[in-house]
Amino acid sequence: MREPGELHATGKIPGAINIPITSAVQSFHVSDADFEDMYGFERPPRDATLLFYCKAGVRARSAAGLAKHAGWESVGEYPGSWLDWEVHGGPVEKA
Repeated sequence: MREPGELHATGKIPGAINIPITSAVQSFHVSDADFEDMYGFERPPRDATLLFYCKAGVRARSAAGLAKHAGWESVGEYPGSWLDWEVHGGPVEKA
């Protein structure tokens, strides 16, 4: 749920996929094909477990709510998000 500029500046949690919060509302409701066109990867299936993170946790909470509203049931958020990951020396994947 981080914006592209954030990812380029700091990197991301390895293996994470990114959906910028500015487009998250629509991204959970478009067709699978439109989602893939927008982001370049397949939308996670509704039975997948989703764990959201952002910079500090606020956007992650919003995104988790959006995903639940759109039909995903196994949804969580990383409360400390990127700031916590970085402070604790988590590995970084360059964007």
